Amino acid sequence: MTIPEVVSRALVDAKRIVVLTGAGVSAESGVPTFRDAQTGLWARFRPEDLATPEAFARDPELVWRWYAWRRGLVRAVQPNAGHFALVEMERLPGGPSVTVITQNVDGLHARAGSRDVVDLHGSLFRFKCAGGCGPVDLDGPEREELPACLRCGAPVRPDIVWFGEALVWEDLERAEAASEACDLFLSIGTSGLVHPAAGLPRLAKAAGAMVVEVNPTETPLSARADAILRGPAGKALPALLAACRR
Repeated sequence: MTIPEVVSRALVDAKRIVVLTGAGVSAESGVPTFRDAQTGLWARFRPEDLATPEAFARDPELVWRWYAWRRGLVRAVQPNAGHFALVEMERLPGGPSVTVITQNVDGLHARAGSRDVVDLHGSLFRFKCAGGCGPVDLDGPEREELPACLRCGAPVRPDIVWFGEALVWEDLERAEAASEACDLFLSIGTSGLVHPAAGLPRLAKAAGAMVVEVNPTETPLSARADAILRGPAGKALPALLAACRR
C-alpha cells in the first residue's frame, strides 16, 4: 500500500500518536464482529438482546454462558499484522508515544504487546460484581456456571459496557485527553457511528492534529479526515510502520 507523502511526513514528525480501533481490526484476526450471525444455540438470539443490564437481570446465567462462548472464540484467534505493527511503532527508538484507544473488548492489542491501551468498552476477560463491590478475579479455566461475588453474593458479570450503560469515566477521560494532546490521530477499522468514540477524531482535529482514516469503506469520518487509506488494517498499518522508519 502506498502511503501519501503528507502522511509519511506526519508519521516521522509526530511525537504523540493516538490510534482508535474498531471491529474491523479484530475481524482480520477472525473475531466475529458483534452483529455477525450467531451460530448453534445462539442463533435464536440477537446480540443486542443479550448485551444489556436488563438481559442480565432477567437471566444472568444465559448472558454469562453467551459471554463464555464469545471468550472461547477470542481465545482461538491471534493478533494480526495490524496489531503487531502498532507494537513495533510504539517501540521505535526515539519514536512517538502511541496510545491505542479500542472499541474492541477482545484484548488482542494487549496480547500483541501494546502497553498504553484504553479499553473504552471494557474487556471480555475482566469481571466485576453486579452488586457494585468492584472488580472480581476469576482464576483458572473458563467457568460455564455463573459465579457469585465472594463479598456480597451478587452474580459476577463481564466488565463490559453494555447498551444503556455509560462508559467508565476514567477511560473516557484518558481517551479524550490523549486525543486532544496528539499530533496524529489514526482511526482504523471503525464505523464512526458509535459515540462517544466517534467524537474523538473531531477532538483531535480541533486541537490541531492530522486525522487519518484507515478503512476499506467510506464512513461518516471520511468527509472530515485529512487523509484516507482505503484498505484493511493488516496491510495499512505495516505500510505506516515502514513510513515511520524512513
